[in-house]
Amino acid sequence: MQSFQCILGCTRLLHCRPVGWTLQWALRTWVSVCSVDSGTQAKEAKQTGGGLEAFRARLATGPAMQHFLRGATPVQESCCLPDDTKEDTDHYLGASTLAEGPRKVYLETYGCQMNVNDTEIAWAILQKSGYLRTSRLEEADVILLVTCSIREKAERTIWNRLRHLTAMKSKRPSSQAPLRIGILGCMAERLKEKLLDQEKMVDVVAGPDAYRDLPRLLAVAETGQQAANVLLSLDETYADVLPVQTSSNSTSAFVSIMRGCDNMCSYCIVPFTRGRERSRPVASILQEVRLLSDQGVKEVTLLGQNVNSYRDTSEVQFLSAAPTPLSRGFSTIYKPKPGGLRFAALLDQVSLVDPEMRIRFTSPHPKDFPDEVFQLMRERPNLCKQIHLPAQSGSTRVLEAMRRGYTREAYLELAHHIRASLPGVSVSSDFIAGFCGETEADHQQTISLLRQVPYTMAFIFAYSMWQKTRAFHRLQDDVPLEVKLRRVKELMAVFREGAAKANAAAVGHAQVVLVEGVSIALNEESCSSMSL
Repeated sequence: MQSFQCILGCTRLLHCRPVGWTLQWALRTWVSVCSVDSGTQAKEAKQTGGGLEAFRARLATGPAMQHFLRGATPVQESCCLPDDTKEDTDHYLGASTLAEGPRKVYLETYGCQMNVNDTEIAWAILQKSGYLRTSRLEEADVILLVTCSIREKAERTIWNRLRHLTAMKSKRPSSQAPLRIGILGCMAERLKEKLLDQEKMVDVVAGPDAYRDLPRLLAVAETGQQAANVLLSLDETYADVLPVQTSSNSTSAFVSIMRGCDNMCSYCIVPFTRGRERSRPVASILQEVRLLSDQGVKEVTLLGQNVNSYRDTSEVQFLSAAPTPLSRGFSTIYKPKPGGLRFAALLDQVSLVDPEMRIRFTSPHPKDFPDEVFQLMRERPNLCKQIHLPAQSGSTRVLEAMRRGYTREAYLELAHHIRASLPGVSVSSDFIAGFCGETEADHQQTISLLRQVPYTMAFIFAYSMWQKTRAFHRLQDDVPLEVKLRRVKELMAVFREGAAKANAAAVGHAQVVLVEGVSIALNEESCSSMSL
């Protein structure tokens, strides 16, 4: 009977500890408890104030299994943001972890708007766990870099920054708590082993889907160990996390509506660093936009790796919807996805939250532009008449190698259709110079595309090959660096000519602008940073 009671006690123990070390510890506990006789147990119970029962009571206050699993594959129980955003700090971390008072965290962001939004999500999670934020690097106990892996230059910048921070860490006075350095985001996902094992520059590594696990990772780092979580999720959208804006008096904000990418362009690392496409429930998006409106925010940008591929399947009534047709002449590597509330319906609802709040979206894929989107943009004054239309190349041969799913002719047809549907629309684009196998003739076709479509903004970069991508495994990076750089300069020169003409055409016209604040880069006579 006594052994049976001991087995029951160890069974309860198994429910309270992570599997990795539970069995061994539970067995030791079972042997130590069951090896004593009843008299000994009674004697120890008097001495310890309850013996096994006291131990079980203490055990009940420890971490449960969900504390260890929730950061890996979190289940989103609600599509809405919680009314009470205050969460208790995990009690099992104990006084030893927070004994020296709240830790100060310094956050540094590199890369795209998605990383800005990720920074706000990470800070919201850390704030609820008792951390304080500092804008002064020298005050920080924890330094976290939210990183980008889209281009080689971005990673070089971060490596240089890590060397500087590592040197600063080595000079930290022994009277202060040790400085902890962490890498978050795409670079963490791509280079976990190099960051932790080879370079040994960081204490914490967290991928884009592991921000909920940051408090635990940092608690592990406080013990002097390295900690990492780069698991990609099929459903994580942080729908229940209200991002905390960097500036409390900001006039604009980013709202993430979907994460990941299914397009698998041959040059792109995003599907491998941010995972598969999944969309945030529309209810939580609308709730966040309403909160931002109540806070006085004047402009919201909807974010996603493929923002117009949005497809919410969180409610049963959305599942019966017909698939949205692709833009004419466009294709995908995956089968059509049936059902779901699509981007045009989301844009419709978001634009109605506050007619005075301007709405933008980025970054779209040209394949997902149904006419309903253009019709909405024409009818709703608060939907900014600006569309990002990434071309990447003007050569059909190169576009095929990139697996973009369209030809030069299909892209031009869409660009002309957009201008006809939205008179006065501002169009921007992305271009890659020197992709695998790109010839001078291919490059000249890209130049001619720039001249045919008068872009008001363009992001032009030399091609960088990344491991894991299809290009790395199937193609050869055979364009010399000096040729890539020359082509970048030529593309930029042509773009500037077209942009100057577009800007000249706007002279004499009244435009509504958003004054965001005082510029630190301009002189006193031109003291406002504005966006059209």
